[in-house]
Amino acid sequence: MKNILNGKVLIAVLVIAGILLFASLAFILIRRPAAPPPDLTPASAILTIIPAPTSTPHAQPPTPTPFPPTPTTSPTPAPGQFAVGVYVLVTNTGGEGLNIHADPSINAKVIFSGNDAEVFQITEGPVSAEGFTWWRLSASYDATRTGWAVQNYLSVIPSH
Repeated sequence: MKNILNGKVLIAVLVIAGILLFASLAFILIRRPAAPPPDLTPASAILTIIPAPTSTPHAQPPTPTPFPPTPTTSPTPAPGQFAVGVYVLVTNTGGEGLNIHADPSINAKVIFSGNDAEVFQITEGPVSAEGFTWWRLSASYDATRTGWAVQNYLSVIPSH
C-alpha cells in the first residue's frame, strides 16, 4: 500500500508540474507581441538635437588673451638618450642592486637599493659629481622610492 501511495503522489506532482509549465508557456506566447509597434521601428525613429546653451545668466564673458600662450613642452630626447621624463631600468649590478642616494654623491646616505630590472623614471639631472653622471629617479608605483643613482647601472627603456 505504501508503494502505491508514493507512486500516486509522484504522478500527481508530475501532472501539476506539467500543467504549470504549459500555463507559463501559453502566457508567454500570448503576451509576447508578434512585431514591435510601428512607431518604435528604426525607420521611424526621430532624433531631436538640443543645442547647448551659449551662455549662462551670471557668467562673465571671457577676457581675450593679447598673445597666444607659448608652449612649455621640453624637447623630446632622442631614442636611447638619458633625459628627464625617460624611463630607465636598473641593469648590470650582478644581483647586488643599485644604491639610491639622498644626494648625487657616493658619500651621501643610501636611501634604498634598486633591484635589477626595476623601472624608474628620471625626474631630475644630470649632475656630474665624483666622476659619475647622476640622475634623480622615482618609482611611479611607490613615492618613497626616490633618490639619486649613477648612470653606469641604468639602461634607457625605448619609448614607442
